[in-house]
Amino acid sequence: MTDGALPLAEGDTGTHVTDLQQRLGILNLGPLMDAPGNFGPSTRGLVEQFQRLRGLRIDGVVGPNTWSTLVEAGLRLGSRVLARRHPMLRGDDVAELQSRLCSLGFDTGRVDGIFGDQTAKALAEFQENLGLLSDATAGSATVDELLRVSARHTDTQLVNSVREREERRSSPATLENRHLGIGEIGGLGTLAANLARLLGQAGARVSVLHHPEDSGQAAEANIAGVDTYVGLRLHPSTKLASCAFYSGYSYESGPGRELAEAVALRLRPLVGGEVETVGMSVAVLRETQMPAVLLELGPTELVVEHAGALAEAVASALVHWAESAGSPK
Repeated sequence: MTDGALPLAEGDTGTHVTDLQQRLGILNLGPLMDAPGNFGPSTRGLVEQFQRLRGLRIDGVVGPNTWSTLVEAGLRLGSRVLARRHPMLRGDDVAELQSRLCSLGFDTGRVDGIFGDQTAKALAEFQENLGLLSDATAGSATVDELLRVSARHTDTQLVNSVREREERRSSPATLENRHLGIGEIGGLGTLAANLARLLGQAGARVSVLHHPEDSGQAAEANIAGVDTYVGLRLHPSTKLASCAFYSGYSYESGPGRELAEAVALRLRPLVGGEVETVGMSVAVLRETQMPAVLLELGPTELVVEHAGALAEAVASALVHWAESAGSPK
């Protein structure tokens, strides 16, 4: 399917909808009651279920992000040769490769379904350890050995989670000299400026990123080498407050969860209600290479009125999160 066929939503018909329904059917999400090629309530329900399971925005609409994730979900380890490519390969097969390598002690970084440099390095180390050709390519011989060895391995603790906890434990208990990224794509410029000022006063170096797309935000944060990323998003007409961290496949970011919980705790008195803390795999969280959270706020009137207090709450959360580095949950 081409991007020109997207988005697909309830009421649409045609071969693109049939393709969507077939892909949903492969995943065994439940019975499809709509006729082939008709995007009805049943198809929408399955799309929403898939979005919920994959940590995507739940709207029942198949846009580029939902579609690409659906395509990735149909890939199984061994169905294609995996290697470092440009653009990087993505899919559930990559995520399974990463998870199995990490369970054996070969650190791929995040289990994010993206075949990057760390995954290539871990794969080459696995191959060398088993006396295979160390070419960082997961062909049939390497996959067979990986499945054989990991099937005998009963310890499900992933080495990347262990490494992440140790990095958190040994990091300085202050924001002094840390490089923080604030991602703002419009509507929250005052909040971002106030937050940058407060974090600067706490000793941090701050980069405010304005790329309009999530993947672009993640790329800018990675290139800048920030230590922590805080994304700000405005929901103009919706009373909403949530703070998301990366969670996907068999992995979640422990430091990201801790930061999200710290932010949510300090925001609740300001928004007059519960602030949801949720694991998601949207691009800006999946593709960043550092602890990252995505804060979503609305409506506009509330954010404008409380911009200063909101900035103070988020800055306070970051300070507390840094100070608790020596004793993470």
